Amino acid sequence: MRLKRMDKITCLIVMFVTTSIILLGQQKIDNPFGLVYEGAITENLPGKVNIHPVNYLLHGIEISANVYTPANYDPAKNYPVIVVAHPNGGVKEQVAGLYAQRLAESGYITIAADASYQGASGGEPRNTDKPAFRIEDIRGMADYISQYAGADAERIGLLGICGGGGYSLAAAQTDKRFKAVATLSMFNSGMVRRNGFRDSQLETIQERLKQASDARAQEAAGGEVLYMADTETTDEMADKMPYDLYREGHYYYHRTHAHPNSTFRYTTSSLIDLMAFDANDRMALINQPLLMIAGSKADTYYMTESALKLATGTDKKELFLIEGATHIQTYYVPEYVEKASTKLKEFFGEYLP
Repeated sequence: MRLKRMDKITCLIVMFVTTSIILLGQQKIDNPFGLVYEGAITENLPGKVNIHPVNYLLHGIEISANVYTPANYDPAKNYPVIVVAHPNGGVKEQVAGLYAQRLAESGYITIAADASYQGASGGEPRNTDKPAFRIEDIRGMADYISQYAGADAERIGLLGICGGGGYSLAAAQTDKRFKAVATLSMFNSGMVRRNGFRDSQLETIQERLKQASDARAQEAAGGEVLYMADTETTDEMADKMPYDLYREGHYYYHRTHAHPNSTFRYTTSSLIDLMAFDANDRMALINQPLLMIAGSKADTYYMTESALKLATGTDKKELFLIEGATHIQTYYVPEYVEKASTKLKEFFGEYLP
């Protein structure tokens, strides 16, 4: 009996120490706006780029967003606008906010919003991740920001990052309010959910579709909502992952740039819609100027490359490679962020004069 008690105490000590190490490895958020990126705004000052937390309704769901206004913002003037769509699992306070701020520093009014059902936005079940919703979220940002004081609705640009990049391509195919479209480290969510990363799960497609269908049936019957990617990942587990995207993503989202609203999990039933989506479909409908940015060492580069080739509807398209960068490094490494920001400023400056 005494031995069993000691075993329990030992297990509790190990759990406590492990949890403490994990918590110490995570970034503490002391920014008043909840921002976790380097160089984030800490207070609104006259004559500087300012941040404005806002909320608005989209199909009955309250959306939480941040609007960034340029230095010396005058609501009586007209400014070009950039909509920024965040990565899968990300929130507006991370990389989407970083690039929204950097673009505001270049003179744009920008908006970054949490996707519906995710982050600080409303919607149940939580972390529902359906492409149609994500695409509509992007259109909803355009709806809101086009009515913002000083925003020029005739000069709206779109920047999508990671999964937000794939959804931005889909949104731009039919929504011509977006006069110029850019992606950073584009991730084709549907293709990966269906085929697996680099086609690693082709043999289990039907099995996973059955799993998603059963999960939806369970939800409809009032049962428990099931989730994918809902397990705790340790640093040791992450270090053994074969792909930079997932290994570095763990450290970015769970350690250096962690945010309580950010999570990789999504409802299992969402796979029904995710697996039927492909950002490459109907790429020829994009007739707007298109810029696709990727790291030269990104293991997701093949997604950018294939989408760009299919963008046959525009003769103003460009690939910009950031030499030496991986997918996740474009989110935060100062050198790579500077290169991407400079290119985005040049691109939007040309097409949203």
